[in-house]
Amino acid sequence: MKITKHTFTMAGTILLPMAVGLASSSFTSMSVQTWYLVLEKPALNPPGWIFGPVWTILYLLMGYALWRIMQVKMTKKNEVDKRLAVLLFSTQLFLNFFWSIIFFGLWSPGGALIEIMLMWLFIAATLLAFLKLDRRAGYLLVPYILWVSFATYLNYSIWFLN
Repeated sequence: MKITKHTFTMAGTILLPMAVGLASSSFTSMSVQTWYLVLEKPALNPPGWIFGPVWTILYLLMGYALWRIMQVKMTKKNEVDKRLAVLLFSTQLFLNFFWSIIFFGLWSPGGALIEIMLMWLFIAATLLAFLKLDRRAGYLLVPYILWVSFATYLNYSIWFLN
């Protein structure tokens, strides 16, 4: 197999969200066996083992979507759109990282609720920006926004119940 510039770009765009997820998971693992266990949770709260595999798949999809956007040839016509799409992606990924810190690290479901709603808006904006440049890249973010919508419900419910 020949290693090309595209291979390195794909590896980088996939590893970026995976690294963010791995880094933020350290805040989760510290609290999930202590503080989180004693919280009241909604009836639809999934078992704890489901979160790791789901987030792994979502981070892979996010990375592949970003790679597809990076492969879009920049022209005068789409230069602003491409830069905006990458900026929106970076912002939502930044917010994704900090949600775990706020919820699990600071034990603040209320703060995390505000943060996840802002993150949802940036994910939606990223999805729309990606759709404009590469429809498949946009569609790859649909599972992510659906999961974050569900996570927002869980976050709200935990905040409300506690």
